[in-house]
Amino acid sequence: MAMVVLGIDAHKRTHTVVAVDEAGRQLGMRVTKSTSTGAHLDLVRWADQFGSARRWAVEDCRHLSRRLEADLLAAGEQITRVPPKLMAHARDSARTYGKSDPIDALAVARAALREPGLPTARLDGPERELRLLVDHREDLVAERTRVINRLRWHLHELDPGWDPAPRSLTRRNTIAAITARLAALDGLVARLAADLITRISELTAQADAVEKEIAVLVRQLAPSLLAVCGAAELTAAKIVAETAGVSRFRSKDAYARHNGTAPLPAWSANRTRHRLSRTGNRQLNCAIHRIAVTQIRCHPDAQAYLTHRIASGDTKTEALRALKRRLSDIVYKALHADGTAVLAAAA
Repeated sequence: MAMVVLGIDAHKRTHTVVAVDEAGRQLGMRVTKSTSTGAHLDLVRWADQFGSARRWAVEDCRHLSRRLEADLLAAGEQITRVPPKLMAHARDSARTYGKSDPIDALAVARAALREPGLPTARLDGPERELRLLVDHREDLVAERTRVINRLRWHLHELDPGWDPAPRSLTRRNTIAAITARLAALDGLVARLAADLITRISELTAQADAVEKEIAVLVRQLAPSLLAVCGAAELTAAKIVAETAGVSRFRSKDAYARHNGTAPLPAWSANRTRHRLSRTGNRQLNCAIHRIAVTQIRCHPDAQAYLTHRIASGDTKTEALRALKRRLSDIVYKALHADGTAVLAAAA
């Protein structure tokens, strides 16, 4: 039986679905009236006309499609996630010009047909909780940084020589000293600065509390990853959260492609070389970069590998990229070990 792909253009209030056959020919189109569970189940009933040999393809924008994916998975459907980068120029090659929800849904379906091995969707697990905590802590830290920057300008206005040391405005003793000094000053600027100091203390306490919660959860989910030199609790939590289940990647090479550590081939005639990849999940890439920088500083194996690459003709930057690619495989193996341990504990 021929496989039918149903491409979905997901939005906040409606979803547009276009069904195509294996050749990419459009078979049907439907727009939901809402994004409720009932509307999603209506989609499943509508798709029954195409038979059981079908799979859904949705652009990987989970803030819009999370509930849709959960309802479809609960109904026993198969879902493929199409990375947004595959949609960047999809409309340029279409015979129908313009931009509309049906055109975008058709592009999603054809991208799923064109690109084999795309990650599949699954129900959210504990990685989702970790992702929410990590994102919330980063929001708190970013807000605290904005408040600190405003505070520094107020302190400069009060006294041009008043310049607390970098990264000191989150320490209790520094906050207490500034609070005491501001209490002796009059005027609106001093009052606003005191309010900002209070806000910094609140944000610091909230961020520290969330960090402790992250540490407890990541120790449960990723003990093997934490054993990797340089993978501290926050870095490990970022990797687990952004990976969102390592089992959805068919190989370590696919994972390296996803996190942007796989080099891109760039050759001409008989000369073969590689260049830096700027694609992939940059949050994951940044986390692996932190591990690499830490290992270069204190891990003998990483130092020996870097020295070997440089002696072979690589620049220090090229050697660092090679180390990151190697670390991607180590992270992949650790995540698989942790996933197996979690499943065994749940059994």
